[in-house]
Amino acid sequence: MRNQELVLSNKLMLLTAIFSGSILVSTVCGGQTTGPIPAPGTAAPHLSALPRYHANRVPKRAGEYYGLIWGVDSLSVKAVESGELIRFAYRVLDPDKAKLLNDKNHEAFLNSPERQIQLVIPSLEKVGKLRQTGDPEPGRSYWMTFSNPHRMVKRGDRINIVIGQFHADGLLVE
Repeated sequence: MRNQELVLSNKLMLLTAIFSGSILVSTVCGGQTTGPIPAPGTAAPHLSALPRYHANRVPKRAGEYYGLIWGVDSLSVKAVESGELIRFAYRVLDPDKAKLLNDKNHEAFLNSPERQIQLVIPSLEKVGKLRQTGDPEPGRSYWMTFSNPHRMVKRGDRINIVIGQFHADGLLVE
């Protein structure tokens, strides 16, 4: 009788170990695939703390459009100066088509549909507008900077740039 109890006890421990191992494997393989497994006793990271995936390029067809119609490529938008300014940069391919972007008579705006705000280029007393103007040259990069009070536009936001008839929609703030 003692032997039978020992055998049953061993079988029960073996089944418990197998069951526990299968739970561990299913958690590791099918559970959290976004990061490391938290240590016992610590809380799992909140979903909003996990990095979001964003494509950081302008789609190929949009890039071709900007190159053919507006004579520019390499469009980029970056938050600079700790997010107080948003810098829009582009490279000129065709100076005749890109004149509109450098024309100081056409006001430039940055629209954030997500946050429902519109930013403008600030004008400083001694420097003037934070925007490059003049005749564009092929192969040269140009920029303009938008004031971002209260840091409303953040990295990862999708924004639109409007300069006269020029519209660049859905650009990602880096």
